[in-house]
This record gives sequence, C-alpha cells and structure tokens, in this order.
Amino acid sequence: MDASIPDYLIREQAAVGALVAFGFLRVLAGAVAFARGWRIGWVEYPMIGAAALWCAPQLIALIANSSSVAALAELEGSATGCAIALFFAPILSHRLGYE
Repeated sequence: MDASIPDYLIREQAAVGALVAFGFLRVLAGAVAFARGWRIGWVEYPMIGAAALWCAPQLIALIANSSSVAALAELEGSATGCAIALFFAPILSHRLGYE
C-alpha cells in the first residue's frame, strides 16, 4: 500500500502557505512604507525577489530530480500562491488605506 500524499494536496498546501505568508508580508510592508513615506515601488520589487527565493528550493529539487511529482506539485502550488498574494495584497493594502 502506497502511503504517499496525493499531489493535489501538496499543491494546495503550498499554495495556501505562500498565499498567507506573502499576503501578510505584502500588507505589512505596505503599512511600513506608508508610515515612512517610501515609494510603493520600493516594496514591490523586493517582494517579487522574495517570492522567487521562496520557490527556489522546489525549483532546485525539480531540476535535480526531473521525475519528482511532489517537487513539481509543490513548485506549482508555491508559484500560484505567491502570484495570487502579490496580485491581491496591494488591493487589500489600498483598501486599508496604506497605498
């Protein structure tokens, strides 16, 4: 009997983790930037870089073992969660009055 976790669960867990982490960090960074009078562009580019670093371990694991379904599912989930968070977090930050 195979006791491995299905790939869709890995993908969903990685997406939710990245969504929560980057959504929270982006709104927090927007609030700090607003309080200090920084341009919002100074927040966007480091967050995109952090998202790339967040997905880097899964990408390296996928390159090292090209037949790994779990690494591909985790990479897809992380990339999707980061993209959704970095798209919708500025909207939330704007609604909260930080941008």
